[in-house]
Amino acid sequence: MAQCEKLSPEEESIIRTVFKNYVLEHHSEDLQQVITEADVHTHRAIAVNAMNLFEANMEVGDYFNVYPSEVLALFDEVLQQTALEVLRTGQQRAPEQRLTCTLHTRIAGLPVCPELTRDTIPRSRDVGHFLSVNGTVIRTSDTKVLEFQRDYMCAKCRHVFQVRAEFDQFYSFSAPAACSNPERCDSHRFTCLSGDTEPASCRDYQEIKIQEQVQRLAVGSIPRSMIIVLEDDLVDCCKSGDDVTVYGVVCQRWKPFSDGSRCDLELVLKANNMEVNNQHTAVSVLLEEAHRDVEDFWDTHRSNPLAGRDQILMSFCPQIFGMYVVKLAVAMVMAGGVQRIDSTGGKVRGESHMLLVGDPGTGKSQFLKYAVKVLPRSVLTAGIGSTNAGLTVAAVRDGGEWHLEAGALVLSDGGLCCIDEFNSIKEHDRISIHEAMEQQSISVAKAGMVCKLNTRTTILAATNPRGQYDPSQSLSENVALASPLLSRFDLVLVLLDSRNAEWDRTISSFILEDRERPGQPSDSSLWSIDKMKAYFCLIKRLQPQLSQDANRVLTSYYQLQRQSQGRGARTTIRMLESLSRLAEAHAKLMYRETVTVEDAIMAVSVMECSMQGGALLGSMNALLTSFPDDPLSQYRTQCELLLQGLKLPELLHKENLRLSALTDS
Repeated sequence: MAQCEKLSPEEESIIRTVFKNYVLEHHSEDLQQVITEADVHTHRAIAVNAMNLFEANMEVGDYFNVYPSEVLALFDEVLQQTALEVLRTGQQRAPEQRLTCTLHTRIAGLPVCPELTRDTIPRSRDVGHFLSVNGTVIRTSDTKVLEFQRDYMCAKCRHVFQVRAEFDQFYSFSAPAACSNPERCDSHRFTCLSGDTEPASCRDYQEIKIQEQVQRLAVGSIPRSMIIVLEDDLVDCCKSGDDVTVYGVVCQRWKPFSDGSRCDLELVLKANNMEVNNQHTAVSVLLEEAHRDVEDFWDTHRSNPLAGRDQILMSFCPQIFGMYVVKLAVAMVMAGGVQRIDSTGGKVRGESHMLLVGDPGTGKSQFLKYAVKVLPRSVLTAGIGSTNAGLTVAAVRDGGEWHLEAGALVLSDGGLCCIDEFNSIKEHDRISIHEAMEQQSISVAKAGMVCKLNTRTTILAATNPRGQYDPSQSLSENVALASPLLSRFDLVLVLLDSRNAEWDRTISSFILEDRERPGQPSDSSLWSIDKMKAYFCLIKRLQPQLSQDANRVLTSYYQLQRQSQGRGARTTIRMLESLSRLAEAHAKLMYRETVTVEDAIMAVSVMECSMQGGALLGSMNALLTSFPDDPLSQYRTQCELLLQGLKLPELLHKENLRLSALTDS
């Protein structure tokens, strides 16, 4: 099709006819619903699938690709006229009935191809094209009222006509050059009828900034950002930290010219539609298949479910040998607990936080990098380059106005925030995340803006001890972190690189010789990263409830810790909440709807590994733990040790009967 300046009347007629027939055939029910629910002076949207529309008439698809702005304006006009006809047809008694709302055509479902869908920010060659762009919202401006149209009257022939604001010059108005009367009066004098008392035509207006998603970029790439212009019903449809897909036309805009200065040109995306992708949307297509696969997986491990759990854990960070307890703890923290609301309306967080403390070379950063790959909406940052504003929220001045730009904790809302070299964060910056960890929000009072932002995120941090780790000193002194901050972590695992000849020989063999050694699964039995993503997205939807027996185990252990003479600063009421979250997380990991005694015992066992110097049932070095050959036998030993130590013989008897039934089956 030949490129020309604008659509001809014949082409416009074709587009109008095709789109009207398409709307009446596919969206008549949507129109009826909009008309029924319409309020005065509202904007309502009808979502149109681009694939279906273009299949109905390929010629319209060609026009849309070449003249997207003009065709979208025609779509809105036809949609409004069609809705009015439907309204008058349904109300024969009132043919003069008028539609009180403004309808907009929102395009969605573009074909997945490099020409139309992008994971990176468009460039200058894309100007004038309709694209869908994926990104993360890092800044949202205040909602403004925009005057987009003015009425002018010719001083000679009294002809009234309209002038629209110029988008490419930041919605500024230019006085008309000549009268638009078809009779050509050639007058150059006009009177503006708008603006004397109040603007005639206004709409809601907002600008947001999106950034390329880091996980989709090549290693070493710096993510770029782009301004998105939202109007009418699209305003306030997203917040900082959301992953979005924006459909719109790539445009250029510039400030008015002035002598002796360079033209400041920028690319913006004028949005036609926006989809907010929540934390599960990235793998929503796979969830149905994943659900069936997971059901089949647990059916095959019905007689020994702990062996099935260990197979999942072996697939977690497979490049690291052993470290069974660490992999179990990280997987439980990533699965998370269940958020609860108490009788006063206050929320008790469901997300767990974990701190890995260890000597250099113990694999802490590897766990953080793998966790970021598994969970969506994840951010990985290092403490040495993180500030208060970078972690929470920054006030940025742009064009004479202040905006809030989201930091790592806000961007990972609903996901995972991994912070490496945690003790490298400066002390006054570290204090700012106290509220984010426990209350799961950040109170902002910057540059005249007072608000509260959500940080419902799981924090997985790693740090080196200050010098050589000294077991005789407290954890706070070893890592140079204050007790109030340490108490907010559900788990703190200390990985000490002790001189163990047998362990060193095993690791050397794994790295240098044959990785497929006994006790280590083959690559064929390991889960792929995509399967791990789907599984964790699936289990995070579960809402397991604590059983009465599990509640007794957790309560008894908490009371025993409180009565201990050597209890540390972390033995507070937060510890009981942490135990509850960890037990729920283990139930999720086992794909259960009820938290059993088994889940409670595993939560206590992991907590025991975390209680450096305060372990009541025997401490161990989490670094030197390998996967058990018989997980059921190991659990039976743990169960007897723990329930006898907690003086719960009736629960031990009940659990032994259950294990015997499993073994017999």
